[in-house]
Amino acid sequence: MIIYEEKELYVETEDSEIPWLKIFTKEAYKELGDVPKSLRTKLWDVYDIIEEEMKNYYNPKKINMASFANMLPRVHIHVMARFEEDSYFPNPMWGEKLREAKLNLPNEKEFHKRVKKALENL
Repeated sequence: MIIYEEKELYVETEDSEIPWLKIFTKEAYKELGDVPKSLRTKLWDVYDIIEEEMKNYYNPKKINMASFANMLPRVHIHVMARFEEDSYFPNPMWGEKLREAKLNLPNEKEFHKRVKKALENL
């Protein structure tokens, strides 16, 4: 689900037990170095806002950021709030599941509203 969209990029959710957003450029650049510098700067500004909102809203143990782009060969950045009680911690979310999650997180829709509002003020 897309929670924020503008001319050059958009932010969507990942269906997961943890708060997980993905930032995409609208144009399908293959590598980060292919992205025009002004848009790269904007990508990192968006990342900074999402990270700050995740930290303030969820108080996670750690924020993970990833950009593999092997399965989907285009620039996109994953931003994930991680908790000691999630199913995979300390492994990556693509790693071995270690336990059943025991998370009691605040409302995700409210988090999405906060992110959208913060990004609209960018």
